[in-house]
Amino acid sequence: MDSSRLKAILASPSYRLAEDDGDFLESDSARAIRLALEFHRAETYLQAHGIESTVTVFGSARVRSPEDPLANEQQRHDYEQARRFGYDLSRGAAHTPGCHQLVVATGGGPGLMEAANRGADEAGAPSIGFNIRLPHEQQPNAYITPGLAFSFRYFALRKMHFIFRARALVAFAGGFGTLDEVYEALNLVLTRTIAPIPIVLVGSDYWARMLDLDYLVAGGYIEAQDKALVHLTDSGADAAAYVLARCGCGKDGGS
Repeated sequence: MDSSRLKAILASPSYRLAEDDGDFLESDSARAIRLALEFHRAETYLQAHGIESTVTVFGSARVRSPEDPLANEQQRHDYEQARRFGYDLSRGAAHTPGCHQLVVATGGGPGLMEAANRGADEAGAPSIGFNIRLPHEQQPNAYITPGLAFSFRYFALRKMHFIFRARALVAFAGGFGTLDEVYEALNLVLTRTIAPIPIVLVGSDYWARMLDLDYLVAGGYIEAQDKALVHLTDSGADAAAYVLARCGCGKDGGS
């Protein structure tokens, strides 16, 4: 037997186990496999941690924490409202070993996402971070529960997990990413593509500019009753109370 031929066979990419063939897994032809793998991998971890339902929280990654000397008054206010929301929601939700309801789920980054994860952590509850691979990589914030921090390649799969277990969506002031998620959620609910969920917008001055519902109604772009799809508030505590009252997953069984 030609030993050099055998070595070449054993060293060839085609002889690797599929899961060991990194070049193949990164190829265009394996994209469908990566999509399925990315969904099922996160799903497996969430099930293992007993995550039954979530509340998805969006908001700016650019807001500085109150401890940052460069944070301005508005940023400190927004951060504390998101932090209070995460705390109050998590304190009021039902958490037992192997079964966690209304778990805070954010995009995993800094700013208002960090604030919501931080509030949940201070309440002694688990929280999730669905991060995304970007050209300018951001680190996950330190308040996400270890084992519940995920890094996604595909926005589409990340969006699926934002909605898949969501019993409500809460959005603070943010940029294009926040607006994208809010508009998409509104469309999904309006078209009944998903079951209706509470959509809470925190920060009336900001949302009056970014989502002028009266203007949309006056122009005939939406129906007057569509305004009821959102609850507008300036308070993180009110946002938490609103979600808890409507989702029925509180410690007392909800209302």
